[in-house]
Amino acid sequence: MQDKQVYEYAVIRFMPKVEREEFINVGVILFSKPLKFLDLKYQVNEKRLNAFDLIDIEKNEIEAYLNTWKLICEGGSKGGVIGEQDLPSRFRWLTATRSTLIQSSKVHPGLCVEEPQVILERLFEKYVL
Repeated sequence: MQDKQVYEYAVIRFMPKVEREEFINVGVILFSKPLKFLDLKYQVNEKRLNAFDLIDIEKNEIEAYLNTWKLICEGGSKGGVIGEQDLPSRFRWLTATRSTLIQSSKVHPGLCVEEPQVILERLFEKYVL
């Protein structure tokens, strides 16, 4: 039997008008310190996006923000100053409370024997698709 590993995840949300607290889920971020894993998966559903009264925001702009989050997860200079931090610091920065277009839910812990990519895919299917 495989050992169970601790992981943490948060749902990534697009919130065009913070004061209205309306959002759609656009991705999931998963972190496991013991496995040295940090990754996210995202998809912007245009049909859901059109439910909002968006004047100045386009789908490609949202995807550019999310791609920056992806670069931070991958680490290195392409992720800027935050991308050069260690894994836990990058995860904490990405999941910190903020009032911008792209936010995350509260962080949720888990314990699982599956590979992180499998967990990420399942969470994505559950919360985004």
